[in-house]
Amino acid sequence: MLGILPDDIVKTLVVKRSDDTFLFALVPGDRVISWPKLRALVGVNKLRLPEPELALAATGYERGTIVPIGSTNDWPVYADESIVGRRIAMGAGAHGYSLFVDADDLIRAYDATVADITAPRD
Repeated sequence: MLGILPDDIVKTLVVKRSDDTFLFALVPGDRVISWPKLRALVGVNKLRLPEPELALAATGYERGTIVPIGSTNDWPVYADESIVGRRIAMGAGAHGYSLFVDADDLIRAYDATVADITAPRD
């Protein structure tokens, strides 16, 4: 057993803006995106998760495997503040694979915006 807790697993969600651009949201496994918080931070009135085909076209990865590393586009990255200072597991671009990374290194490498963008799961 790897001793991984749900909050150690970070989902990379690709989010579509109304102007047809995208962003990545890094969300711990025990939390969900807070749409009002993310919209306020990004400064837009509308954000949504794209259809699987659109997510693939925007990132080069199938939904469930999305990661900013190696994406076909350099979309901005927004990281939930709860991952700071942690070693995290995340998708590695293919089903059945994960990568482990220090969140601070990932945040620095992608000049990610760190903020409270999530809410607890119901």
